[in-house]
Amino acid sequence: MYYQRHKQPGCGGCFLIVLLIVFVSGGAPALISFLGTIVYTGLAGVLLFIALFWGFTYWVQKRVATYEHSQTDSHNRFVSLLVQILIHIAKIDGRISREEIQTIHRFFQYSLHYNQTQMLWVKELIKEATNSAQSLDALLQEFKSTFAYEPRLILLELIYQLLFAKPSVPENELEIARRIAAFLDIPVYTQRTMEAKYRYHGSQGGATGGDMAAQHYATLGLEKGADMEEIKKAYRKLSMEYHPDKVRHLGDEFQAVAEEKMKEINQAYDFFKKQ
Repeated sequence: MYYQRHKQPGCGGCFLIVLLIVFVSGGAPALISFLGTIVYTGLAGVLLFIALFWGFTYWVQKRVATYEHSQTDSHNRFVSLLVQILIHIAKIDGRISREEIQTIHRFFQYSLHYNQTQMLWVKELIKEATNSAQSLDALLQEFKSTFAYEPRLILLELIYQLLFAKPSVPENELEIARRIAAFLDIPVYTQRTMEAKYRYHGSQGGATGGDMAAQHYATLGLEKGADMEEIKKAYRKLSMEYHPDKVRHLGDEFQAVAEEKMKEINQAYDFFKKQ
C-alpha cells in the first residue's frame, strides 16, 4: 500500500455559478431580486455560515496538501504508517482515550516541533487512521518491509510512550509491544532497555538527587550496580543504534529525535564516567 497524498481542494464556487446563471438569464434586475429573496427569507446568515465553514475547510485542505507535496514519499509514508500503528495500539483496550490522542499530538508538537500546518496534517492522518479497517499485522508488515532498523526503533519508542501515558499499563499490552519488537527484529536487549526506561519514568515521574543513577542505568538498559565495563559496552551499542545520520532520509525532525536520544545516552555515560 503506497501513501496517497491528499488532493488539492477544488474551487467550490457553486454559489457564484448560481449567481452568474441568474444574471445571464435575467440580467441585473433578476440578480437583485434573487439576492433580495435570499436576504428576506433569512437565508443570508445560513449562506454566510456555510461560506465561512467552506472557506476554513478549504484553507486547511490547501495547507495540508501543499505541505504533503513539499515532502518526500519516504517521509510521508513513514509518518502515515507511524500514526496508523499508534492508533491501533491505542485501540488495544477497545477505545481511544483523550490522553492517548494527546500523547500522539505531544510527540509531533514538542518532540518534532511540528508547526500549525504540520499538526493539521497529523490530525487528518489520525482521523483517517481511526476510520481505517487495515489490520495491525498488515501495517507492521508494510513498515518492516519498507524501513530499516533505525526507523523501527523510533516506532517502538513511540509505542512505549503511548502505553506509558496511562497511569497503569496492563501486562497484556506490554506483551504486545514486546511481540512487535520481536517482529521488527529489534534485539531483546534493546527492547528491554526501552521498556525499563519508560517503566522507570512512569513509576517515578523523573529523578532527582540519589535517583539520578537509577535513571541513567535505565537509559542504558542496565541493572543498578553494573560496572564500568558493562556501562561502556551498553553505551557503544546504543550510540551505534541511534546515530542521527541513519534516519536522515526521514527528514530533519526525525534526525532531531535521534539526536535527543543520543543526548540522553551521552548524559548517562558522562554521569558514570564522573563517578
